[in-house]
Amino acid sequence: MTGRGRLYANLATLANGAVGVGAVLYLLAGNKLWAMLLIIAGLGFDGLDGLLSRRSGTPGGWFGRVADSVADSVTFGVAPAALIVVHTDHTRLWAPWSSVTLAVGAALFVLAVARLVYFTLKAHHLPYFLGAPTPQTALAVIVFVLFGDVPGFWGTDPLFVLVGSAAVAALMVVPIRFPKIRRGSKLRGPMTITAVALVVAILPLQFHPATGSFGYLLALGAALVGAAGIATYYLVGPWTVPSAEPVTETAVLGDPK
Repeated sequence: MTGRGRLYANLATLANGAVGVGAVLYLLAGNKLWAMLLIIAGLGFDGLDGLLSRRSGTPGGWFGRVADSVADSVTFGVAPAALIVVHTDHTRLWAPWSSVTLAVGAALFVLAVARLVYFTLKAHHLPYFLGAPTPQTALAVIVFVLFGDVPGFWGTDPLFVLVGSAAVAALMVVPIRFPKIRRGSKLRGPMTITAVALVVAILPLQFHPATGSFGYLLALGAALVGAAGIATYYLVGPWTVPSAEPVTETAVLGDPK
């Protein structure tokens, strides 16, 4: 499987970048819900990339790490930043915040790229993430948007979205250890449930269910589960990383950054 495994891993990397581009295009077309679904799909492709790479039996190379980080910068950098900046709904409420949204979106993108460059050059061999990984940051932004913008479970609240997004953006470059979500990780189950819950939350919203309807309540409940999962990763995750975990030189191509 060595040759094929590496090929399949590269195809998963390509798919990750492609869905990131698709997410940006959906945002420009005014459909944030489909954009959020594609970002979550990118998370799945990024995890598949890492799994296939490890199963290939060959060490990850420089090209693979760079390609993976470029794809991540699109799906977990550009797309979440666009979620913050692009507003085709509630434009009147967002208009006074236009300069701030640009600043927060730009900061999130720049910090995501900085985090990925650091990972590619220096930290790919570490058994943990130094700073919050970009996929979890993207999921957190999705939660903020769901509750504070589209569909706005708590109403349209630009300040909530902007402050939350700025906070998780900053955590990408804060030297705090966060766990990698691999087999055996204590948070693997909760984070899988988180991603699935967010998909379940977004799918019914495509049909614009009336407030209080079954579809709306299902979406709200699933979004709350997703929010709880994200909070668990940020608040509990650093405590699950051993303080003296051994460092190996095995590349971790495809791990979420």
